[in-house]
Amino acid sequence: MCTGCVRCAHGGRAMVNAAPWLHIVGIGEDGMDGLTPATRAVVEAADVIIGGDRHHTLSVNPTATRIAWPSPFDAMIETLQTLKGQRAVVLVTGDPLWFSVGARIGRTIPAGELVYHPQLSAFQLAAARMGWSLADVETLTVHGRPVQQMIAFIQPDQRLIVLTTGADTPAQIAKFLAERGFGKSKMTVLAAMGGENELRFDGAANGWSHTVPAFNTLCIDCIAAPDAALLPRVPGLADALFVSDGTMTKQEVRAATLAKLMPMRGALLWDIGTGSGSVAIEWMRAARYARAIGIEPRADRRAMAAQNALALGAPKLELIDGTVPQALENLDAPDAVFIGGGLSRETFDAAFAALRPLGRLVANAVTLESEAELIALHEIHGGDLVKIQTHRAEPVGRLTGWRPSMPVTQWSLIKR
Repeated sequence: MCTGCVRCAHGGRAMVNAAPWLHIVGIGEDGMDGLTPATRAVVEAADVIIGGDRHHTLSVNPTATRIAWPSPFDAMIETLQTLKGQRAVVLVTGDPLWFSVGARIGRTIPAGELVYHPQLSAFQLAAARMGWSLADVETLTVHGRPVQQMIAFIQPDQRLIVLTTGADTPAQIAKFLAERGFGKSKMTVLAAMGGENELRFDGAANGWSHTVPAFNTLCIDCIAAPDAALLPRVPGLADALFVSDGTMTKQEVRAATLAKLMPMRGALLWDIGTGSGSVAIEWMRAARYARAIGIEPRADRRAMAAQNALALGAPKLELIDGTVPQALENLDAPDAVFIGGGLSRETFDAAFAALRPLGRLVANAVTLESEAELIALHEIHGGDLVKIQTHRAEPVGRLTGWRPSMPVTQWSLIKR
């Protein structure tokens, strides 16, 4: 008899989920005392408990087998899969589904086999300590990730709560703030929140000198000086913010290009002929967890793109040395494609074939030959074909006149 199904009311068989065997338990500095009675019972009855040293210290179960966090994290999934049939508990800090391992585990273990036990998150505790409404705060993590990711969120009057990587992270972030004209921003580091040894450190970014515990949460009240750098997440950053050899998609055209590419949460962009990386970087800044792969055959331009990505808060920009269309093989399927260089019929065909349904493709051309290719592609595939040109006011002797930029022909379409 099949044990994975039951007889339904109509005489057929209906599949049922296996009984939950894995519990992801959030635990705070108050340890077992902070758990609900039901969650405490789960921990006390576990056959196996997985967690960091801190988690094991906070939990009580003298008979359970204790396993430390495996490394790399994929080894955790392999370890968990060997525990099926036992009562297993994974201990995490705070809310298992808020910048924690719960979501990663849930992508591998079927939902019917999992139970989540949330605890107050560091964000909730920090907001309560600061008297801030979480609805009005940007919640970020740089734990185990490039610290530069937070740069994109430095805005006047913005409040940030950041899960840090270690004791050095607040000082690194203080430096970012000061360099961008936000040195007067108020910073608070909170450690061991909810425990007997809770600590708090306050100061300004431009004078930050505290030595703080390795496990901490950082709160920032961003205060801009009159000369602060304004780096909105809406596309169209000033050209001067990018290191470039001059061959880059300029500010106004870049804003129009990103509008057609439509950055979305977690979406992937292929930036073909990435140059200084301006389009890819603005794509990543415009939406949470947006990803970008820049394809650029010149090493000097890849170096500029990497430098720009670090400075502007997109440190996870992936850069590939190669020429198209060959370099496009074996890449993850994109949600959007920008062709700023290397335009050819072969490149378009390869990119469009790889593009996911509802994917957006934008190609810009400044030469007559590239424009002719775009016109031909437009006749075959449709889409929108526009010409963009800007004029800037510049001195003409003692007076002022309009200096035109080179016109850009832009073709865009959505894959249906």
